[in-house]
Amino acid sequence: MNFDEIIDRKGSHCVKWDMMEKIYGVPQDKGLAMWVADMDFRPPQCIRDAVQAQVDHGVFGYFGDDSKYRAAIQWWMENRHGWSIEPEHIFSTHGLVNGTAMCVDTFTKPNDGIVLFTPVYHAFAKVIKANGRRVVECEMQQTNGRYEMGFDAYDAQMDGSERMVILCSPHNPGGRVWSRAELAGVAAFAKRHELIIVSDEIHHDLVMPGHVHIPMTAIEGIEDRLIMMTSTNKTFNLSGSHIGNVIIADPDLRAKFAARMMALGMSPNAFGLFMVTAAYSPEGAAWVDDLIAYLDGNRRLFDAGIKTIPGLKSMDLEATYLSWVSFEDTGMAREEFTRRVEQDACIAVNHGPTFGKGGDSWLRFNIATPRARVQEAVDRLATAFGDLQ
Repeated sequence: MNFDEIIDRKGSHCVKWDMMEKIYGVPQDKGLAMWVADMDFRPPQCIRDAVQAQVDHGVFGYFGDDSKYRAAIQWWMENRHGWSIEPEHIFSTHGLVNGTAMCVDTFTKPNDGIVLFTPVYHAFAKVIKANGRRVVECEMQQTNGRYEMGFDAYDAQMDGSERMVILCSPHNPGGRVWSRAELAGVAAFAKRHELIIVSDEIHHDLVMPGHVHIPMTAIEGIEDRLIMMTSTNKTFNLSGSHIGNVIIADPDLRAKFAARMMALGMSPNAFGLFMVTAAYSPEGAAWVDDLIAYLDGNRRLFDAGIKTIPGLKSMDLEATYLSWVSFEDTGMAREEFTRRVEQDACIAVNHGPTFGKGGDSWLRFNIATPRARVQEAVDRLATAFGDLQ
């Protein structure tokens, strides 16, 4: 795979590139799209071959016999994450935002509180509010430049109306890979307050060298309250397939989720099933290994460039391809540093406040793009903040 290849995505109904001018005012003809969390890379050939085989077949009817699909998921989780799952524990949803919404809808009631450790992926709060539930923001603290959770403070926030906690693991936007002790802390917190745990692990394959992701299932004693969510979408750049997996080991929770899926008449996209089956394979694994090495190079280049600009600081990226950059030390108002990034540097990025408490002085940059574009972004930022040199 040539990750350096520049693929022109403009005019392809691509949210990331075709919508940045409408949403952020960044001109499409000279802008760099570094916001939406998808990559500017083609997926591995095995996935494209699987899709092409279906196109060549030419009949697009209902999908039957998903045993190979489930077996591929089992193989991947066992071989890449040391996690053994049963095929009947797997539910397919229309991506993990849909999976999150389904969990909120199934396991909570209107006005229930749902805990988020903020700042965190903005779609969580959106679906919580859209379902008539309350977002309970437990703000994380920074220690030595990385996020940590403070459960004593969180305990004091709880009023007994909370029913669920949604964990982002690895963390988006901070790039944390949570330690076993931290995951155990989440588990203990959930037990104390009788919370269901929804662990969104969509970035679990995108872990930088030197770090190891631990699935939430590795923590004992929480099977009766744990819902796992995974997907190929971030790993293989398949977000348009809208397929994700909700994996539930507990039979009571599983029965409730199955009943809700049935009530809504939900079934997966056939093309997504073919893509997942092809992706979770030795060829897909080799591609991911190459991808991680490339993303690590992008991370190093981007961080080095950010360090040369006074007032800017990027959080150490342990996982994901989303760099979280603080502008607090510039002394600028949020409107000013955002204007410089979007209007002067012509870079479309995600705004920190959308991620909840703790995000005001931050912007999120997507570095899953050819390295030449990462260098271009660094150069543009250096120019836009040149008066601070």
